[in-house]
Amino acid sequence: MNADTPGRIVLLTASHRVAPGLLSWPAWQTLHAADRVLCADEAHPQLPYLREAGVKAETAAPTAEELVDACAGGATVVVLPSGEGDRALTDGLARLAGSGRVRMPDLELLPGSYDLPGARLLDLVEVMDRIRRECPWSSRQTHEGLAKYAIEEAYELVEAIEDGDRDALREELGDVLLQVVFHARIAQEAQPDEEEPFSIDDVAGTLVDKLIHRHPHVFGDESAETPEDVKAHWLRTKAIEKQRDSVTDGVPLGQPGLALAAKLAGRARGAGLDVELPPGEGMGYRLLALAVRAEAEGVDPEAALRAAGRAYRDAIRAAEGHAGQ
Repeated sequence: MNADTPGRIVLLTASHRVAPGLLSWPAWQTLHAADRVLCADEAHPQLPYLREAGVKAETAAPTAEELVDACAGGATVVVLPSGEGDRALTDGLARLAGSGRVRMPDLELLPGSYDLPGARLLDLVEVMDRIRRECPWSSRQTHEGLAKYAIEEAYELVEAIEDGDRDALREELGDVLLQVVFHARIAQEAQPDEEEPFSIDDVAGTLVDKLIHRHPHVFGDESAETPEDVKAHWLRTKAIEKQRDSVTDGVPLGQPGLALAAKLAGRARGAGLDVELPPGEGMGYRLLALAVRAEAEGVDPEAALRAAGRAYRDAIRAAEGHAGQ
């Protein structure tokens, strides 16, 4: 093994979530200045872009000893690892460095590109696509069959928030996100009785357009000084977009009763309507009056009842001898 000036070995990594060829300036500088550029994978996605940039890359899979020899005389050798990494090579270099018998070149790990914020969402879409194609259960699911899970996951998310459990919050947010990605993946598949298919990109694009349009104080020329200003503009914009005949349009009637009553009361109050409660007998009408009163006082009746329900649950457990468990 050559004992001349050690030289330098550069392991150039790149995120598979970033388009090939989009490398950092230090990465391009190192590639152009290198004495040799080696890549064991002749199908490596970066190679066409290196050739286009005038960087000559050799298709070679040197051993650790061969790579050290290639650095003799102070040479710089850049190695492009495969997507899975070259474990045998890095382990071999580690063994040589630990043996104390070899004058090792300088070893450098140079990230050529980094994941952008949100990059793991690309992984999620890819994984969901494979599951939809290959999983016997997931491949047969429909929007209708999955609808109940969306409701369940939303409630579990609310529970995590109310419990103040950040670990559970992170997990439940993921479960809610799964429902969105799953439904969007199903919607990609054209069905004879359905309209044009759409993908998660279409879903995200629609949301981006909506957010920009409904936040002119952020993306446009309008201004908003208070949260109330923002809410008022949001409601005006929605009314124009939806062309609704009534302030009650768009209120889902299938939601829990207290939440429904509070939502309707909020819509009426926001529109400046003075609406008397419908006369009637029974618990339903008394609960309606309580929900409207709670909304007027800025209290979420569903959340308030859940909190009281938790206290009641604790009292029951205490009566059973489970206090503090």
